[in-house]
Amino acid sequence: MGFNLSAWAIRQRSLVIYFMLIVVAAGLFSYFRLGRSEDPSFIIKTMVVQAAWPGASMEDTLQQVTERLERTLQETSHLDNLRSYTRPGVTTIFVALDGASTAAEVKDTWYQVRKRVADMRHTLPAGVVGPGFNDEFGDTFGLIYGFTADGFSHRELRDYVEAARSKLLQVPDVSQIQILGAQDERIFVEFSVQQLAALGIDRSALVNALRSQNVVQPSGTIQTGDEKLALQVSGAFGSEQDIANINFAVNGRMLRLSDIATVRRGFVDPPQPMFRVNGEPAIGLAIAMKEGGDILALGANIDRAMKAITAELPIGIEAQLVADQAVTVKSAIAEFMESLWQAIAIILVVSFLALGVRPGLIVALSIPLTLAAVFAIMQLAGIDMQRISLGALIIALALMVDDAMTTTDATINRLALGEPKEVAAVFAFKAYAFAMLAGTLVTIAGFVPVGFAASSAGEYTFSLFAVVTIALLVSWVVAVLFAPLMGLAILKAPAPGASTEPGRVMKLYRGFLSAAITARWITIPATLAIFVVALLLVPLIPSQFFPSSDRPELLVDISLPQNASIYATEDAVKRFDAALKGDPDVERWSTYVGEGAIRFYLPLNAQLPNDFFAQAVVVAKDVASRERLQDRLEKRLAEEFPGVIGRVYPLELGPPVGWPIQYRVIGPDLGQVRDIAYKLAAVMASEPTARLVNYDWIEPAREIRIRVNQDEARRLGLSTEAIGQVLNTMISGAPVTQVRDDIYLVDVVLRATDEQRVSLETLRTVQVPIAGGRTVPLSQFATFDYEQTYPLVWRRDRVPSLTVQADVAEGVLPDEVVSVLQPKVDELAKTLPAGYRIETGGTVEESAKSLASVIAVVPVMLLIMLTVLMFQLRRFTLVGMVLSVAPLGLIGVVLALLLFNRPLGFVAILGILALIGMIIKNAVILIGQIEAERAEGRNVREAVIEASAARFRPIMLTAVSTVLGMIPIAPTVFWGPMAFAIMGGLLVATVLTLIFLPALYVTIVRDAPGPAKASS
Repeated sequence: MGFNLSAWAIRQRSLVIYFMLIVVAAGLFSYFRLGRSEDPSFIIKTMVVQAAWPGASMEDTLQQVTERLERTLQETSHLDNLRSYTRPGVTTIFVALDGASTAAEVKDTWYQVRKRVADMRHTLPAGVVGPGFNDEFGDTFGLIYGFTADGFSHRELRDYVEAARSKLLQVPDVSQIQILGAQDERIFVEFSVQQLAALGIDRSALVNALRSQNVVQPSGTIQTGDEKLALQVSGAFGSEQDIANINFAVNGRMLRLSDIATVRRGFVDPPQPMFRVNGEPAIGLAIAMKEGGDILALGANIDRAMKAITAELPIGIEAQLVADQAVTVKSAIAEFMESLWQAIAIILVVSFLALGVRPGLIVALSIPLTLAAVFAIMQLAGIDMQRISLGALIIALALMVDDAMTTTDATINRLALGEPKEVAAVFAFKAYAFAMLAGTLVTIAGFVPVGFAASSAGEYTFSLFAVVTIALLVSWVVAVLFAPLMGLAILKAPAPGASTEPGRVMKLYRGFLSAAITARWITIPATLAIFVVALLLVPLIPSQFFPSSDRPELLVDISLPQNASIYATEDAVKRFDAALKGDPDVERWSTYVGEGAIRFYLPLNAQLPNDFFAQAVVVAKDVASRERLQDRLEKRLAEEFPGVIGRVYPLELGPPVGWPIQYRVIGPDLGQVRDIAYKLAAVMASEPTARLVNYDWIEPAREIRIRVNQDEARRLGLSTEAIGQVLNTMISGAPVTQVRDDIYLVDVVLRATDEQRVSLETLRTVQVPIAGGRTVPLSQFATFDYEQTYPLVWRRDRVPSLTVQADVAEGVLPDEVVSVLQPKVDELAKTLPAGYRIETGGTVEESAKSLASVIAVVPVMLLIMLTVLMFQLRRFTLVGMVLSVAPLGLIGVVLALLLFNRPLGFVAILGILALIGMIIKNAVILIGQIEAERAEGRNVREAVIEASAARFRPIMLTAVSTVLGMIPIAPTVFWGPMAFAIMGGLLVATVLTLIFLPALYVTIVRDAPGPAKASS
């Protein structure tokens, strides 16, 4: 006889008990040390490359900067696509890698990108600033505080915020802290053009005087016999007063700067992106956690530090918690742990009722043993407690007690036959261990597509595969190593004379099975007919990528026309803030003006900084309040903000997508692309379920083209460069030096006085200084034309791309809308000129990519299953019968999803693939039992009925435990569709395994002259 692990455990019981204690201790230790987070970490495989060419037109920026950079970046390995966003003088390129890229490949690729761009840097036009790189696009800032001030200047508030930041950086597990909404200071030197000209002062002389006095340069070092002395020359500016007091010679006399210019301190003009909290201007601190940290511990540490900091703040400065991922995670983990305990309780009740008190106690003890080992391995593997891993524990819970139930049931049956405890306890290993192991491996194989899908969605759900795999392997070890030992101590042999008659349920099953086998030519076709009907009903199930989050936050995107100034955006935000004040459903809100919200939530679809864009994060009091608030805000934006594209939506789950419905119009000519986009938008607007149809860019902006008469300009001693410098200095101001003020560097900006700075009305009369102390109006040598240009242009893989996007009506899924629109879109696509095309984007595209990455791994899953089955069953006929049962679970899946109105989403599809492994496991063990019965000399029909009766209780018990154990997560937004799919599929497939498979076996396998060889 081969080695029996259960027998070894009984012989070495002291050692095994010691191992059990170690496992429990390690599990408890790991449970309290496991990282806690809201979502599993996944790499945002996108790098942002930015470059600026101040003063360049849109066309020059596109052709000379964007195009050159894109040609180089297109050679990037593992590249999925390039998306570029170009404004006049500014290029932003998103380098997106394909989903199959590993973490190591991503890191190496970003190094190669930097190297390639550095090598081609010399080919960019002179005056280009950058390129710069940002590969930390996915950093999540889970804790955000907003500081508001009453009676303090912005600079004073910033000093306190900077001090708070310095202290918070010392808190353990803080990786970085970003400041939000801070406005850099400027010292403005404002002059009158006419006055400078009248005094004969050259602007360049003024600039040189400022720079030369404020220069930082070594002044030498004196070495004596005893010491070394550094020489420092005074003159550096310490304040705006030092600048005002500077003297310089003009025509033989000394003038003070304050006599000919106004020197004042202010803030950058126009403003940088702003931050507001509950409708008030604020400065924010966004805190990111180190990878692998515990957000709950970090939240507690930050809270203690902030209490100490706020205690020292003066009256008038207040710190408010804007975003608190720690509270969200604590609540989510508490809910999941409650679901886990509920699932454990349900499974224990089922075990005690079905098996009895003593056998149920063995199953009850197996659960903490298995969980303890799982927690310990999770810590070693670096898997945190988060949405996916906790859900995986609940899904795996019923599966991981299956083997313990099988072992216990087998021991009870052998005790009932009168065998001694030591013999009965080791029987399960001899009879079922390898069949259970094969079933476990097949079940794990069902989760392989989850674990190895090469996409962001696959990476997001990877811990589902990892945790289930760990749990199932550990459960097998517990069942064959620890359960027999517990059975030896807990189980008792039935009392002499105890009834061994089968119960009423078993009698009913045996009678029904016998009838089904007799009428197998009805049983098999009827089952196949029901399966075909289920296939035909699949299109009726709505499709979905990932559902919206059940967090109480709402995101509100406010998009003005793309040539709008940040002042216009700020005005719109103030009106929106007024709409939120006093709303009973609002807990708090924060607003980002000129940019999108910082990534406070990993799946957030981060927005680019743009003057015309603002985003509000509104925290409702609960989910019901969120839904009421969403309706009110949508109506208010539509009625009171007619020139604004306002979108109100909850947070997304899974990889970020943005607008759910997107179509990209791609082609070489911008004008043609726009025309096609207008037609496409009309098609989309014709569908009532598509709302807020808009474009990512399309609106032209006005531009003033100053046409210089070069002959006249040269006669006056002017050049294009000189004119441009004069206008830039007068209008926007030119930085000439910096004041070193504490930790800040304050630019000194030279510009014309307010009344002389150019407006559209006074542009023609702008006075341009020329030689001889005179000035001439700009209109004397230049004419003015209004032209239209694009404020921004998107490109995809070096070709202009215009996205027409839309939201969906309440209660409608994006896939449904796209399905309705597709025939019309296809008709429009047929009319397009050569070189132009329409691509489907948004949720449908991301879902298709993610599903394709899963399907690509299905052959590997099937290969693993087939290999395991061949090793276990050794006959093609038996393997074929086992595999024939697997698809039948779809009957229950379709029935459950339709009955409970649940969508067939990405997570549900993963559940269906995993369901295949669960079904096959039961079928393998049943086939193994039939072969064992035949090996004892029974004919096929008797063997099938006896084996099915023997496996009825453990198979049904496992199925019922799994189905009932998933009830706690069935109502959840994220796991609900998967839970219903598995519950319905497993329940129906289990019944068919116990009815259809025996009937099929009797139909295919004939009685042999001699006894069949056992397969296990």
